[in-house]
Amino acid sequence: MSETADDIVPPLPPNAPRVKPNAVLTWVGRTILRLGGWRMVGRFPDIPKLVLIGAPHSSNWDGVWGFAAKMALGLDIKILGKDSLFRVPLLGAALRHLGVIPVDRSAAQGVVEQAAMMITQADRLWFGLAPEGTRKPVERWKPGFWRIARTADVPVLPAYFHYPEKVIGIGEPFHLSDDMAADIARIRAWYRPWQGKHHGTV
Repeated sequence: MSETADDIVPPLPPNAPRVKPNAVLTWVGRTILRLGGWRMVGRFPDIPKLVLIGAPHSSNWDGVWGFAAKMALGLDIKILGKDSLFRVPLLGAALRHLGVIPVDRSAAQGVVEQAAMMITQADRLWFGLAPEGTRKPVERWKPGFWRIARTADVPVLPAYFHYPEKVIGIGEPFHLSDDMAADIARIRAWYRPWQGKHHGTV
């Protein structure tokens, strides 16, 4: 039996933000995943606004498979990048095309406030980041993702890279409480079965 697109990536629900349809980019994304032996499992929630986190983050290859999945899905996920990167015209154009948004780290409003405002003011927006903040093993996650989601009053959607089976998985959304430490501990516990490329679980 031949492999179909849905064998590699799941369908997007109606409220998921989408990029302008581009058959070439969709084909490129699916081809990269197929040649690498990767596939996606799980189901995306039908939610217009959320913060999507990806872990374990232990290799630059995470970005390759993540952006390939993004292209294959036609999913519009926004990611913050240093505004200085956008001063080079060609690089800035490429980053914007990939969904990267410039952020001014010296602005009076902090990164959390800028990201939360961006989500709040949009009709549909999925904001993505790696909670570990680095490819090295960490004892504690950076709390930025929690602060952004809590400020914008949106859920956190966990996605994982599981290298032994070459799977990118999507979990159920986490709805946050007022207890940041408890919420982050709960989310990290959910991630324990999944293994990154260069070190173990989170």
